[in-house]
Amino acid sequence: MPHVAVVMPTFDQAAFVPRALASLVAQSFTDWEAVAVDDGSPDETAAIVAEWVERDRRIHLVRLPANEGLGAALNHGLDATSAPLVAYLPTDDSWYPDHLASLVALLGERPDAVLAHAGLRHHYNREALEPLAEDGLQLVQVLHRRTADRWMERAELVTDDLGTMLFDRLRRSGSFVSTATVTCEWVDHPAQLHKLLREPAGGINRYRQRFGVRHPLRFHTTTGDRIDEWTRYAPFRDRPRSEAAPDGLRILLVGELAYNADRIVALEERGHSLFGLWMPDPYWYNTVGPLPFGHVTDATTRDVPAAIAETRPDVVYALLNWQAVPWAAHVLRENRGVPFVWHYKEGPFISLEKGHWPDLVALTTGADGVIHSSAEMRDWFATAVPGAADPDRMLVLDGDLPKADWFDAPFSDRLSGADGAIHTVVPGRPIGLHPETVAELAAQDVHLHFYGDFTRGQWRSWVERTNGIAPGYLHLHPTVDQSGWVRELSRYDAGWLHVFRSRNAGDIRRADWDDLNIPARMATLAAAGLPMLQRDNAGSIVATQSLARALRTSIFFDEIGEVGSRLGTTAEIESVRTAVVRTRQQFTFDAHADRLVAFFRSVIDRTGRRCVPRRRSREEAAASPSP
Repeated sequence: MPHVAVVMPTFDQAAFVPRALASLVAQSFTDWEAVAVDDGSPDETAAIVAEWVERDRRIHLVRLPANEGLGAALNHGLDATSAPLVAYLPTDDSWYPDHLASLVALLGERPDAVLAHAGLRHHYNREALEPLAEDGLQLVQVLHRRTADRWMERAELVTDDLGTMLFDRLRRSGSFVSTATVTCEWVDHPAQLHKLLREPAGGINRYRQRFGVRHPLRFHTTTGDRIDEWTRYAPFRDRPRSEAAPDGLRILLVGELAYNADRIVALEERGHSLFGLWMPDPYWYNTVGPLPFGHVTDATTRDVPAAIAETRPDVVYALLNWQAVPWAAHVLRENRGVPFVWHYKEGPFISLEKGHWPDLVALTTGADGVIHSSAEMRDWFATAVPGAADPDRMLVLDGDLPKADWFDAPFSDRLSGADGAIHTVVPGRPIGLHPETVAELAAQDVHLHFYGDFTRGQWRSWVERTNGIAPGYLHLHPTVDQSGWVRELSRYDAGWLHVFRSRNAGDIRRADWDDLNIPARMATLAAAGLPMLQRDNAGSIVATQSLARALRTSIFFDEIGEVGSRLGTTAEIESVRTAVVRTRQQFTFDAHADRLVAFFRSVIDRTGRRCVPRRRSREEAAASPSP
């Protein structure tokens, strides 16, 4: 039996494979067996490994028919080998010739140790003798004794934390020791798995698209919030597909669906058939298919004419944020006559900076229908893209409203009823609330509760300074998703919108993004029945101000020093709270779904183009693929 088993997980890394295998066969320690586990690669990885298998009988290949994830690939490798010691060589990394020899020798000297690790070279030319502070132990640098433990797999949790996946459990069996010598290289490149996983550059949506994952995920990286799609979306997934209405539309969703992606189930519930043609390389908050809540059938190709021929849509509904602009514009150019609606959430100024402005202008002028997220954004576009403000082509609708189902929960008792203090909440970034601002609030006995694991990490220095000058008045909480908005956030007296002073003085051409935006937290606070705190920007054009005044859902203030007295005025706060509760359904997508469909129909009728409607049978509905 060989003394060391080398497990080589690989996916779509054909160009890396020869370098890794060459470093393996160059080892001065020769008593090893190796298994390369090709995790469903779409490239020539398997063929290249097969050539090395022919050259060296110690190398073996296990090819998985579909991608199962890193944990499963590693477990397949463990199951295919039997040596008492296990090393790992991902095919984008490499070893120096004495790597295995030094690790085997160290474990031989230390019977109390379960794992030995080498120092490594990383990020081109840096070296580290101990585990990297932000990344921890890497597969390429370790050798451990074989135990009954197995790697955590995708069905349990997707994470970049190798400690959670296995190393923490190994540590229970013995100590970890270091050779204190650099004998391997952890290669830094854009396609590294941890970069794909970590927000904000990566995230669950990029991971899902990269590996074609069609089921819900439990996802938690070292830099992001914990996401449990199995639990969150069970009510939707367990709900059967709706019977197609006799006049139901076939709607092709193009681009991405942002945060509250499940909102579009409201269209399917009304008897419309939904299809997906998703943007490549989404950001962490750009939700793309396969959707974890189901009810949408993805096109099997990104070739636009072929996807349209396959899905036969009555209308193309392209959306939503600036990252989707190039893809939506591409689909518009490739579209062959199907009525096309463009819905834009945020934001035109980013599109200007990112070089997407020509595409955004093409969408704004070339779409058969255009939806703006606020009336203020519509008016701004009328000045920025002259000639595009045809009222027959326009609709105003916030592009990322949540599904109404999340509002159906009882309110909790307020904290202020127990301690007599005022408790306010900020879900997400505390924009405009500086540490000195929190200190001013503390002087009025006003507490600030800050929600968000990932956001809190980004604002670490802000948290430290705030705690230093306002001790006891800043309270940190983990992220709460849609299922907990009502229960958790209704405990507070009011919630903060973005705090800023508008500088446009009533001139829409001078408006910036703070002026035009309807932030997602408005719906979050409305769900919990919370009065919304925002600065009074009278005399300026501000979307949140206009909406809140129309619905009477905000407490307006001029200076932070008056917030405590305003929130302490029982009659005013109760009046605003009553208005929020009365109008909160206006912050759900369901309340506007029929208006959106009516707009689709008006676009179809105006263009005179529509696929021949055909009612889907129950048998077809049952047979339709669902993510």
